[in-house]
Amino acid sequence: MEDSNYSADNIQVLEGLQAVRKRPGMYIGSTDARGLHHLVYEVVDNSIDEVMAGYCTEIGITINKDGSCTVWDNGRGIPTGMHEKYQRPAVELVVTTLHAGGKFDRKSYKVSGGLHGVGLSVVNALSQYLETTVCQQGKVYSMRCERGIMTSPLKAIKTTERTGTRQHFMPDPEIFEDVTFDADVLAHHFQDLAYLNRGVKITFRDLREGKEREEIFHAEGGIVEFVEHLNKSKTAMHEKPIYLTCERDDVVVEVAMQYTDAYSESVFSYVNNINTIEGGTHVMGFRAALTRTMNDYARANKFLKENDENLSGEDVREGLTAIISLKVPEPQFEGQTKTRLGNSEIKGIMESCVNEQFSTFLDENPKVAEACVKRGILAFQAREAAKKARELTRRKGLLEGGGLPGKLADCQEKDASKCELYIVEGDSAGGSAKQGRDRVFQAILPLRGKILNVEKARLDKILKNQEIRNLITAIGGGVGADFDIEKVRYHKIIIMTDADVDGAHISTLLLTLFFRYMRQLIDAGFVYLAMPPLYKVARGGKEIYAYNEREREAALEQLGKGATVQRYKGLGEMNPQQLWDTTMDPASRMVKKITIEDAMRADELFTILMGDQVEPRRRFITTHAREVENLDI
Repeated sequence: MEDSNYSADNIQVLEGLQAVRKRPGMYIGSTDARGLHHLVYEVVDNSIDEVMAGYCTEIGITINKDGSCTVWDNGRGIPTGMHEKYQRPAVELVVTTLHAGGKFDRKSYKVSGGLHGVGLSVVNALSQYLETTVCQQGKVYSMRCERGIMTSPLKAIKTTERTGTRQHFMPDPEIFEDVTFDADVLAHHFQDLAYLNRGVKITFRDLREGKEREEIFHAEGGIVEFVEHLNKSKTAMHEKPIYLTCERDDVVVEVAMQYTDAYSESVFSYVNNINTIEGGTHVMGFRAALTRTMNDYARANKFLKENDENLSGEDVREGLTAIISLKVPEPQFEGQTKTRLGNSEIKGIMESCVNEQFSTFLDENPKVAEACVKRGILAFQAREAAKKARELTRRKGLLEGGGLPGKLADCQEKDASKCELYIVEGDSAGGSAKQGRDRVFQAILPLRGKILNVEKARLDKILKNQEIRNLITAIGGGVGADFDIEKVRYHKIIIMTDADVDGAHISTLLLTLFFRYMRQLIDAGFVYLAMPPLYKVARGGKEIYAYNEREREAALEQLGKGATVQRYKGLGEMNPQQLWDTTMDPASRMVKKITIEDAMRADELFTILMGDQVEPRRRFITTHAREVENLDI
């Protein structure tokens, strides 16, 4: 437990609150939905820091009827005493001054997620109002700010026996594109926090009309429960997740892992509750230790013979679901987004911890050890088969780029940043697209039918599929572990399918391939979905294209009586000029960029929708059936 004497003098001020409202993106990343939700995370992070310090057991988050948000906890409460140097109550400094907080000296908080101390002051600056209530030393204190300016200074309003902090704020519509919170996005975040902080009870309520809900997140099993949750739609190779933990030099390491029958790895890492989506030294250390320990055990127990090649990192991680969670006193996050851990000493700590703990576990659990090692050997054999398949395709000049697929109508431009590849469903739409395109920078690759579902196949089988090989060759970056974003020949890859169920299925199959085997394409922002119109509304010589029902109604109203409506079932129904005007002309087309805000949810969703198990898919469809906006029957 940290120093319980958390007082006004623990608060340090680094600089005044400036320019946050002018340049909000510098502080919260963006003013879209991501930035909006970041406000809530900043406030909740303060409560979670109290949890990690050992003083808080409950956190509550409420989206109120008017769309404002309230966050409360039962921690120590932000200090209300007078700060000696600044002669102001400490809580006023925390709320109104950038870089004021109790997280810089390491006395009040040994580890903390809100490292920059910008949390509350930034939320204050970007809110229409922020009301702060602190329960401390037998009194309830209250203060209010509007758009970053204090309108009601701190004053004691009543007595209490409780301790804790409550923040009530309304995001400012002058700053954000939309101030409507997405309850699902928030609930997922709070669920993760409950798994990562064993024992804390997080209550989430939505009081908005028609959206009412209440959920309690509480995980006594911590990250072991997290792994079980992630694997609920997969078949586990051993009953219970493996749990490893140790502490070195004030760094606390926790790992929970379980092998499944999946063909891809799902490893997620956190440092002080921050999701390090780009990995870092902790993930490097974990991977190195896992590979070495598995090989040592396999050799010592004769699973690998003397002349056998070692299992690679890829082999020992196939089918692995793992959560890595570290508490680090002085983390160095690379970049503003805090997504990659840079501390060099953590790699060694991680390696020695995992090596020692995992070796002991394997020795003490021979049946689980056998399942893990055999899983790796199976992956090794498949990798060898995939290597042969790759060599076979290379000999034919397919993956080297020497022989581009015959169906590809390439563009003239050679600068990849200016080139677009349209992946088109079927030969008829392919023909229209080839005639309608701008051949200077637009390439067309028609696909015959549906590609293989890669969620249910290993790479060796995937590489035998002709349509997938054509795709890999056309894109030019390779596949799987060999993928190289620098070699990609087009920086816009646009999936263009019919606006029906089959088209949606083809898009999903292609996105599954990109997510599992060319993930960097999505991360780099190279993948798009074309948005062809659903209707053409015409009267006399006038034509209006409509992309949804609302636009169709508006077009009918505009053109008046006698207007006809054509519903496009497929792209092949459009002539080349229409296809160019509506779907391919950069000046007028609509395209949707594919992004992965939350890799973990994406991983989960691809497993549910594209994996082997039917029951989770049935449950998902039943639950979300009412949300379907466009279904052709």
